[in-house]
Amino acid sequence: MPSQDRGSTPLTSTNFKLKNGRFAPFLPHVLMGRGFLGGIDCLGTEKERSVVMVSLQNKRKYKRMSTLQGKLRRRSKGGQFSYRLIVASGIRKEFALGTTDPKVACQKAEELDSIWLAPTPEVALAQMNAIRGFSRASMRLPFEEAWEKYQVHPDRATPHTVAEQQSYHRTFDEFVRFVTEGKLTGRGAKRPKATCISEVTPRLCEEFSAYLKTTMLAVDTHNRKIKRLRKIFDCLKDYYDGDNPFRSKTLLRSEREEQGSVVHRQAFTKEQEEQLLAVLSDSDPRHKLINKAEIRIVYIIGMFTGQRLKDCVLLQWQNIDMKNRRIWVKQFKTGKEVTIPIAPELYDALTEAEEWRCDQYVTPKSAARYNVTAADGKNVGNNLIDIDVMRPIRWIGLEPSVEVPGRKRKMTVYGFHSLRHSFASFCAEAGVPKATLLSILGTDSDIADKYYTHVSDESQRKAIEVISNRSSTSAQERNNQALSLIEKNRSTVDPAELLEQVYTILKGT
Repeated sequence: MPSQDRGSTPLTSTNFKLKNGRFAPFLPHVLMGRGFLGGIDCLGTEKERSVVMVSLQNKRKYKRMSTLQGKLRRRSKGGQFSYRLIVASGIRKEFALGTTDPKVACQKAEELDSIWLAPTPEVALAQMNAIRGFSRASMRLPFEEAWEKYQVHPDRATPHTVAEQQSYHRTFDEFVRFVTEGKLTGRGAKRPKATCISEVTPRLCEEFSAYLKTTMLAVDTHNRKIKRLRKIFDCLKDYYDGDNPFRSKTLLRSEREEQGSVVHRQAFTKEQEEQLLAVLSDSDPRHKLINKAEIRIVYIIGMFTGQRLKDCVLLQWQNIDMKNRRIWVKQFKTGKEVTIPIAPELYDALTEAEEWRCDQYVTPKSAARYNVTAADGKNVGNNLIDIDVMRPIRWIGLEPSVEVPGRKRKMTVYGFHSLRHSFASFCAEAGVPKATLLSILGTDSDIADKYYTHVSDESQRKAIEVISNRSSTSAQERNNQALSLIEKNRSTVDPAELLEQVYTILKGT
């Protein structure tokens, strides 16, 4: 230990044994024992004196933090402080302090400790309301900055397609335009309904939902927009008080609203499928279509596998086993994997397609057309292929879309997806078990429910008889049957046997 005499040799990093560039933990205590100024002056260099000063300041700072009832934390290095605290109700709350200064953060955390000391939840709530002034001011987030905050949030939605990612942004912009376009005041001027995230209220969300209903959207489209906004505000919960303003179920519309007006997708008949293949095989100049031969193969794949358009257009040779006659598909929409036997008609079509085999795709030109993307990365080729497959449907005299009251856009009645419905319909008619159909379609689809619920009246009657363990005939009908049996067999059947038959009829078994 160095001498405590002021006249001795000045203290240096050598005789105090620096450890990894830092003074030993006992250094501040030694210096304080000699007197603060005397201890600092005894150091040999300016750098050593500054290190000691920082060490003493940190010691005082962390001593003050240790007296807090909660925990100060930062979400990132050099970021703003937040204070985590267990309130009287037993619920953990985290308050954003809106500062990077540890001293200011400690001061605000000490103010928040009054919540922890509250004897009841009611008192805790009152304390929270009392200090909410600085909390709301520090967390104000203008709409112009909100989308950037959402984009970097770890819990943001991560759609698989660029189109759906853009839909989130468009929906948020639509809501912002609605709340900032303003409403008339008494003097005829307009003022915004809200200017930042914290000013969005459940009532304002109800108004936006009512506005969406006036735009003639489908129920499903309306609900998707509300759910997108709900997700966005979940990620921005640090910038408003209370619950998510889009959390209310009343913002969503019920499917029953369209029960009387919705037109469902129709299945093709066997005759219509044959007509489609015929117009795709002919050389009629009125039936011109880009990559017509490939589109015909795509239709055949859809007819005999029941898969969606994208799965058929982007089918690859590596997923086809011509020897064992099986196809393996990992569906783009659901990610489910299915294996399907190759029907004889499909086998002939794939054999024909092998003549133009040039890359991994069964229909290479159509696949390239499907994969076309715009400058922003959004896929636009799917719309081009959708137009291509719609044309043969019109050639056989079917109108793909119809107008529906209450909707701005037409509803599709016939399309490539109708082949999926046809597949389910033909399987149901042939008595194929529902589980087998689902193993091919690859999902617990509503399509299967649609075609496997058409049960005959006779089947329903038999089911009721099994449950009730009796015939569905009335007592009067059984009496008439018994009398008729007696009249016909009175002289020809043994009386004991006839009596047994009559008993059975009357019993109803």
